[in-house]
Amino acid sequence: MAPAFFECLVLVGIHSYLGLHVIRRKVIFVDLALAQIAALGTTVGFLFGILPGTMGAYWFSLSFTFIGAAIFSISRLRHETIPQEAVIGLAYAIAAAVAILVIDKAPHGAEHIKEILTGSILWVKWSTIATAAIVYSFVGVFHYIFRRQFLLISNDPEEAYRQGMSVRFWDFLFYVSFGLVISLSVKTAGVLLVFVFLVVPAITSMLITDILWKQLTIGWGLGVFVSMIGLYISYVADIPSGPTVVAFYGLMLVLISLFLYYRRAESRKTALLRIAMGVGVFILIIFGFYL
Repeated sequence: MAPAFFECLVLVGIHSYLGLHVIRRKVIFVDLALAQIAALGTTVGFLFGILPGTMGAYWFSLSFTFIGAAIFSISRLRHETIPQEAVIGLAYAIAAAVAILVIDKAPHGAEHIKEILTGSILWVKWSTIATAAIVYSFVGVFHYIFRRQFLLISNDPEEAYRQGMSVRFWDFLFYVSFGLVISLSVKTAGVLLVFVFLVVPAITSMLITDILWKQLTIGWGLGVFVSMIGLYISYVADIPSGPTVVAFYGLMLVLISLFLYYRRAESRKTALLRIAMGVGVFILIIFGFYL
């Protein structure tokens, strides 16, 4: 269990930061799309006899991710007629469909699809954690060195254009560095957990504050807490670790959102009544499934 927890800590460290960029850029599903493209690379490698989790599978995954990074950087236009999110969603759907078609020809395809989605974080090795920590550290240093460019494009791309920055070039560098992280993450955590590690800490922290360093602190703290509790629950209940952490992340986001709604409401009594009614309806729906 200790390796899985430390792997979660490593994932939280870099993904919470990248998630803030993703939300600011309003490309929410780019992480899911790149994760799926990385998974497609692993799937193609699997078809050629390269087992998931090996270095060969990683290079397949990374190659496909770089192709995705190039597509996403090119698809961003200053005056777009089609939202970039539509292109990203289409890329995700195509990558998922092709992965299913490819894996249909491979033995034990269903098990491979399940592993891609949920990962195998419970069985992660210390050497894998060390490799991920080194790669993520390099990506973190790279983003710190060029933080002005990345933050400006994420916060105000129009201003970046006015300053004469090559937005497409910096977008490509962003997505390539993002792809390096995603390729490693999907290998152990799976598509679902990677998506949640990126999005939920960023959303939660941005609901609470607008200051970047505070957002990072909140995201990291939430990630550590959720990972610890989620892994413990999965161990005690003997259920898959990845989906458990995902579900607990979702629960925490709902609870924090309700708390903030109550704190910021003009009439807390009315807010509390609405929350109680919502919880009551939810409980009735759950009971309805078992009747």
